[in-house]
Amino acid sequence: MLNRQLKEKGIESLLFAAGAAAVLALFLLCIFLFKDGLLLFENYPISSFLTDTKWYPTSEPEHFGLLPLLLGSLIVTVGAILFSVPLGIATAIYISELADPKISNILKPVTEILAGIPSVVYGFFGLVILVPIVQKTLQIPTGQTALTGSIMLGIMALPTIISISEDAISSVPRSIKEGSLALGSTKWQTIYKVTVPAALSGISAAVMLGVGRAIGETMTVMMVTGNSAVIPGFPSGLFAPVRTMTATIALEMGEVPQGSDHFHALFAIGSVLFITTFIINIIANYIKRRYRFNL
Repeated sequence: MLNRQLKEKGIESLLFAAGAAAVLALFLLCIFLFKDGLLLFENYPISSFLTDTKWYPTSEPEHFGLLPLLLGSLIVTVGAILFSVPLGIATAIYISELADPKISNILKPVTEILAGIPSVVYGFFGLVILVPIVQKTLQIPTGQTALTGSIMLGIMALPTIISISEDAISSVPRSIKEGSLALGSTKWQTIYKVTVPAALSGISAAVMLGVGRAIGETMTVMMVTGNSAVIPGFPSGLFAPVRTMTATIALEMGEVPQGSDHFHALFAIGSVLFITTFIINIIANYIKRRYRFNL
């Protein structure tokens, strides 16, 4: 009995240490980002950083305008969401509710394998295959556009959305579905009026994870979006080159003098990305709690 209690205490202590390490790592990451990012505003006004429409870090005078990078990230991410969310949820419903078990047993592992493909492979595929197709189809000067980035990010987010949504839909108790059918509902009515609402908590988590994957992706967007730091129009900006915040950090961090305003500006961009991801996670947790409570 004593040995069992000691083992349980040991496991509890190990789990507590793992949780504490995760919190500590997050805290240290915040310090690392914000410490250098805030140093920019000793010499450069924060209002200019947030509202300036120019990103010219090597000009005289320097311009560290976040706006074109923020809007570039936004237009690419929104495009990816509009592409991946309906397709991902529809695929999850098909695998879980409609497909033959033999087909679903093939589709589910294949989608999970797609999640493990490195982002540089997706970027190379987009650069070699998708970019020429977009350029030729739309008759535009270059295929490296926000639209191309949105499509590639949507493809990359699909495995996450499909896998987690399918797990959520499959976890809905069979008795709920059978009760709906017993009351005279058709299979389709049961799916969109009973099964999907019951799984909405898990589906919303899948969507938010997909959004997080899209907004934080670096290599793929750096290869297929053209990296032009200009404010994109709408909807014309979809068919023009843009630059995202992540691509800016990846492209410029290796050559920037350490301790310069440019160096601190890149950390400030990283801080904005961190805050954005944090807000997305808060929204996801709120949605999960709300729909879980309603159910």
